[in-house]
Amino acid sequence: MKLRRSFTWVLLVLVGLAALAYANRLLLLQYSLGWYTDFRFPREANHPVPWQAGPASADRPASQRPPNIVVILADDLGINDVTTHGGGRAAEGVPTPNIDAIARAGVAFDNGYAGAPVCTVSRAALLTGRYPWRFGVEFTPTPGAMGRVAGVMYAEPNRLHTVQVDKAKAGQIKDFNELGMPPSEVTIAELLKPRGYHTIHIGKWHLGSTPEMRPNNQGFDETLFMESGLYLPEKDPRVVNSKQDFDPIDRFLWPNMRYGVSYNGGQWFEPGKYLTDYYTDEAVTAIERNKHRPFLLYLAHWGVHTPLQASKADYDALPQITDHRRRVYGAMIRAVDRSVGRVMQALREAGLEENTIVVFASDNGAPGYIGLPEVNRPYRGWKLTLFEGGLRVPYVAQWPGRIQAGSRYRAPMSNIDLLPTLAAAAGATPPSDRVIDGVNLLPYLAAGGPVQPARPLFWRDGPYRAVLDQGWKLIVAERPRKDWLFNLAVDPTEKHNLAASEPQRLAQLRALLTAHHAGLPAPLWPTFIEVPILIDKTLDQKEAPDDEYAYWYN
Repeated sequence: MKLRRSFTWVLLVLVGLAALAYANRLLLLQYSLGWYTDFRFPREANHPVPWQAGPASADRPASQRPPNIVVILADDLGINDVTTHGGGRAAEGVPTPNIDAIARAGVAFDNGYAGAPVCTVSRAALLTGRYPWRFGVEFTPTPGAMGRVAGVMYAEPNRLHTVQVDKAKAGQIKDFNELGMPPSEVTIAELLKPRGYHTIHIGKWHLGSTPEMRPNNQGFDETLFMESGLYLPEKDPRVVNSKQDFDPIDRFLWPNMRYGVSYNGGQWFEPGKYLTDYYTDEAVTAIERNKHRPFLLYLAHWGVHTPLQASKADYDALPQITDHRRRVYGAMIRAVDRSVGRVMQALREAGLEENTIVVFASDNGAPGYIGLPEVNRPYRGWKLTLFEGGLRVPYVAQWPGRIQAGSRYRAPMSNIDLLPTLAAAAGATPPSDRVIDGVNLLPYLAAGGPVQPARPLFWRDGPYRAVLDQGWKLIVAERPRKDWLFNLAVDPTEKHNLAASEPQRLAQLRALLTAHHAGLPAPLWPTFIEVPILIDKTLDQKEAPDDEYAYWYN
């Protein structure tokens, strides 16, 4: 009898726990990614990175070697966050002198475009010189668990346009690590290795995390890999946090992000200091280790992506900014700009600056979901949109003696142009067995060189697409079913939609879109979330019936 009663009590407790778990299933799912990470990837304490050492001495002067190449990519940095392009935050005490110095020593691309308004697709374009939808990379990798909680997380009763979630497709999504760039693609690192380059990746990758998709199998000899997305642990005394409770993505990131990196596929370990500064320290060390041989350094910062976290030292340096969120964000920009300055100083100290190509850019425009309306001014739109605010990014480069100092490049250029340009500088040849969409910009960057011929640029996110050709830009959307046509030559801020008044131009650009997208392969993974993005308001601002919007597909 006692045994039966004990069994009954155990059963009741189990049923109660099951009922409690079911009642809180969305909360459990929201936190599950972080718990899974802790269980599967335990982190070691910080330890030195065993960077491979190049030759102890040079066999020839740096000026007689192929140029070193340094690509520094910020994450979600808006064009108005950099003084060179938009005035930036200098009035708030957050100028970007080190990024600006690259423009003074080289070129500012006045019409520099991201390969996509979102990170994964844009980065794939940068590394391959191709439109990523040619090889099925069209959407940002998203954990399938997000599909199970997105409907509730995005359930805003006051929103006029609702988030669409296809739970069936979400359940079919592969493991998050398997979503990325196929290893059959040829990256700039793979092109440079046969030319004697030592190739290094530091920071964010976001192009797949299986061994086949990681940097070591995509041409990089060494990778210091960002495994998760905290700049410092949330409660670390060296960090100042800013949480955006109005943003479902922010609410998902905080409980699930961790503080960890790995080297060449090894065990996770803690970076040891504020992430932007840590990556910079390691970049400086890598430059010193390789100063006697040609190298490619791809420094892919996490800054200034959410979660918004500033080092306390940078936050304390900006007491004049009274708004907490704005101050944290400004401090993050300060850290990225300081990183650029330290990398440039390392090149100078190693005697490499004169024979090094340095490119700085952002992967896409700044997002509206951080609630800072000025980040992409004067342009409309945000990250995730095909308006100029989502696509135009800070883009500067220098190569002393080859790029005229203080020059402004007027023709539209994009991430797809980096591979052919850098390959030409290194004496490498892009692959001939596939379409390379970018062009070599070196002839047009030379003093007295020709003007780049006009060519169309394309963007694609499911049925949400855009083309820019000879100053005219067409954006087409399925949700809402609408065309936007702008003459950027006279309306660079996209205020006047000419779709109704310019039917011939509309038809011409539509034909370009149709021809470009014909016969392209299906995406490697489906979209299962469709999110409405207001074009002219940040996420924390109240919607109005006449607000323009477009759906982003992910």
